[in-house]
Amino acid sequence: MALLSLRNVGISFGQPPLLDGADLQLERGERVVLVGRNGSGKTSLLKCLAGFLEPTSGERYVEPGLRISYLPQEVPIELTGTIYQVVAGGLARQGELLTEYHFAAAEVAHSSSPGKLARLARVQQELELADGWQLYQQVERTLADLSLNGQDDFTTRSGGVKRRVLLARALVARPDLLLLDEPTNHLDIETIGWLEGRLLRFEGTLLLVTHDRMLARHVANRILQIDRGQVTSWDCDYDTFRERKVQQLEVEAANWSALDKKLAKEETWVRKGIKARRTRNEGRVRALEKLRELRVQRREELGRAKLRLQRVKRSGDMIMEAEEVSFGYTNDLIIENFGCRIVRGDKLGILGANGSGKTTLLRLLLGELQPGAGKVGHGVELEVVYSDQLRSSIDPEQSVREAVADGREIFMFDGRAMHIYAYLANFLFPRDRVDMQVASLSGGERNRLVLARLFTYPSNVLVLDEPTNDLDVETLELLEELLIGYTGTLLLVSHDREFLNNVVTSTYALEGAGAVVEYAGGYDDWLAQRPVPVAESAVAAPKTPRVRPVRPRRLSFKETQELAALEPLIDELEGEKAVLFEKLADAEFYRQPGDAVAVARRRSTAVEGELEIAYARWEELETIKEGQGE
Repeated sequence: MALLSLRNVGISFGQPPLLDGADLQLERGERVVLVGRNGSGKTSLLKCLAGFLEPTSGERYVEPGLRISYLPQEVPIELTGTIYQVVAGGLARQGELLTEYHFAAAEVAHSSSPGKLARLARVQQELELADGWQLYQQVERTLADLSLNGQDDFTTRSGGVKRRVLLARALVARPDLLLLDEPTNHLDIETIGWLEGRLLRFEGTLLLVTHDRMLARHVANRILQIDRGQVTSWDCDYDTFRERKVQQLEVEAANWSALDKKLAKEETWVRKGIKARRTRNEGRVRALEKLRELRVQRREELGRAKLRLQRVKRSGDMIMEAEEVSFGYTNDLIIENFGCRIVRGDKLGILGANGSGKTTLLRLLLGELQPGAGKVGHGVELEVVYSDQLRSSIDPEQSVREAVADGREIFMFDGRAMHIYAYLANFLFPRDRVDMQVASLSGGERNRLVLARLFTYPSNVLVLDEPTNDLDVETLELLEELLIGYTGTLLLVSHDREFLNNVVTSTYALEGAGAVVEYAGGYDDWLAQRPVPVAESAVAAPKTPRVRPVRPRRLSFKETQELAALEPLIDELEGEKAVLFEKLADAEFYRQPGDAVAVARRRSTAVEGELEIAYARWEELETIKEGQGE
């Protein structure tokens, strides 16, 4: 018997419905990951399962006595009190007793009196009768595991701390069913690793929504997908699901194509002599009506974002150089004796615990903060775009259009005029949402909005501070591909382990006590190279960043000429690629003869190949050139 099930459930806030006749069952001991595009209804489904949202239609069955814990994506505004109170609040009456005992014990420790001692004794007795001592230890252990101070006021803490508090609240109850909505949001990498281990040891049934592909890969033994109002179950791991889903979409596209061809054929037939054929072909006419109805009812797969950066003049070889940089506040040293040399084309990841100083390091490198000691130098021809600055400058009362293009309908993108509706459509904003207020957008939509604004600025140095929060996997992977192909310099702060693995070429880890250590590669490489576990390295002595090895080989005269010719060739190919991109994105272009479209497509593929070869050779020669200059 299922712990919880939905039968023929619909959830609708308008058209089309989020869920339309959905069925699902959760069995004991399963670890299920729920996936779907932004706006597909994942959060609404979780709220329905938790009992906080009544379905529009259908029914919800819950096994009697089932204990459910739910971690919402947003922090509930009604939660107040100390962190201990909020965490223990997940235990109902026993939680109230634990909170009372916690404060009574603190009062007695501060100053004992007969009244305080009597209160403490009473609460202790009630806890014993309620079998609450085991839960007391569970609360204390969870607070320690998540580095939470139970005495702190919950309402004054940062978003990351509040997220950890809500996670602790969901875990301490030891539920039969644990529902988690984006549990890694605002968590640092160390806490995400701890959470992953805790979920793997969880003995109940788990259902979580996450954009963290590594977490989904490690945890899930079943996948649920929301797609166009339907919930489908995939009894496999995450990677197998991704492969099978691609195959399913290919089959679906072929089926729809066949339907469209048949419909077009029947429409042609019905226009050619319907009066003469009606009496003998009423069945065929009725079949045509059914085909029309099928076409109207079809819900296409949500579109894919189309991300593209603007071209800009190349920067100099040296981007930033820090020498013996130290920075801190009163009695709080954040960075000590930090040195680095960042050159054009570097893709650097920055990781560390929340509050360790990742954003501070970015601001020091950018010159927004002055170091207490040491110096930071910058190269020439730098065009820097910093996502955090753009995010903070967006007014929630603005419309989407105003936030991206200052209210303009036409603006310049990569040297060409572009309409705001067409531009925002690339970021999955339909026309009916372009004039909506920013405040009404979902978390994923807001992050897409930041990216849309970000890409209106040309850059050769891109600085991204947690760009992946709330993005669906498809958009996240497109951003990933864009950054991998980015020819400028990238500084990236992220807690997404797979994103770091796939994008960055080296990593700066803030390891406490002022130490910033450089590691070659991404997250997995850092994990393999770090000398001690994170908890111990938090108090390790500062280490000098690795110095790039000297490469004695020098460019020949012929190679020097080849390198000089490659830069204008790349610019020319990039320009041709942009022109072809606009042609192929224009619906009017497809009204030309079929040969013209085919030629453009073939040339677009060829240009991509030529660019790949040119960039590979340019990077090879640039590496040799940089080595001979050191």
